Amino acid sequence: MIDIDTLFKVTYGMFIVCSGSKAKGNGFISNTVFQVTADPPRFAASCHKNNYTAGFIAETGVFSVSVLHKEAATELFSRFGYKSGRELDKMEGMQVTYGETGVPIVLDDTVAFLECKVVQTIDMGTHFLFIGDLLNTGIVDNRHDPMTYHYYRSVKKAASPKNAPTYIDPAKVAAAQKTGPKKYRCTVCGYLYDESIEKVKFDDLPDDWVCPLCGEAKSGFVMD
Repeated sequence: MIDIDTLFKVTYGMFIVCSGSKAKGNGFISNTVFQVTADPPRFAASCHKNNYTAGFIAETGVFSVSVLHKEAATELFSRFGYKSGRELDKMEGMQVTYGETGVPIVLDDTVAFLECKVVQTIDMGTHFLFIGDLLNTGIVDNRHDPMTYHYYRSVKKAASPKNAPTYIDPAKVAAAQKTGPKKYRCTVCGYLYDESIEKVKFDDLPDDWVCPLCGEAKSGFVMD
């Protein structure tokens, strides 16, 4: 038997994974980046096959990882986590530098970055696991601590986008209705509206109220 709550105890970081070039680049929010070997130093990044960035990584053979800090802006997650680069230039207006390979690296709300060259691609079914040799690193901001996925869920009150390897259908984790304060989760981005914290009951919110993270309508929430 799999207890879904157990999966939320596994620790992850929060990152922006990018690929492309100065001419055109894209990136996505990821919580599945990890070091796989020390000598040589290699990192792996999981990317859904439908992600626009997957094509850039396959074409250029490089990717960058921006390690986000705890105070990272909500707009950053909205842009890179819930919008498609097919319809939006995600790099426009961002602080972007370019690595030794020419790969774009996002510096906004970042504590450090990694630049990797792909040496192996593993087909995981719904996702590609890109494994890359570490070519270049840099510290951007030592004042903040890196954000963890637990912090993202508990403090930012959000969850994985649908393309993320850790995404779980909200219907599978919806709790039985309880008396007293209730919790409602956005079915698009996972934002949690907790009546025990908020001053207004969910049912009393105006009909035109929208999710503060992704803009989904009130009707797009389900009881958690």
